[in-house]
Amino acid sequence: MSVVYSRRLKKELQEIQIEQADPTKRAAGIQLLQADDLKIWFFSIEVLGESLYKNEVFHLMVRFDPEYPFKSPAVQFVVSDKVKPPVHPHVYTNGHICASILGDDWSPTLSVMAICITIQSMLASCKKKELPEGNDDYVRTAPDNPKKTRFVYHDDTV
Repeated sequence: MSVVYSRRLKKELQEIQIEQADPTKRAAGIQLLQADDLKIWFFSIEVLGESLYKNEVFHLMVRFDPEYPFKSPAVQFVVSDKVKPPVHPHVYTNGHICASILGDDWSPTLSVMAICITIQSMLASCKKKELPEGNDDYVRTAPDNPKKTRFVYHDDTV
């Protein structure tokens, strides 16, 4: 495990835990559910206010590898019998998310909370609940790790 990786994640986790303990600092609608180690963290995300996703709560899984923060984590919505991903033009039914900050636009200055807030904002600004074009074909052939997919980022208006 790289020193940068573990130091950075420990710092981020500590900041998240401090923020969540203080309601005045907490990111509204984002909750750390589980972070037992520095490999996989789970969050709940709720879009607050008026949106297509009002009263819906989604779960995100964030997987880190030793190249973090120089490479983005693998981020996807959890899909199970109990939780489903949002119906959104950039979210596939297997939970994979097509968002440029998780690929080409990743920067080591971004944090896990910045990712969560960006995804929350992506949901809040959605104008129509619909699946991505080619969802069924993609899900049928997609790798387990969304980072192994080469998404084409062409539409940030949904």
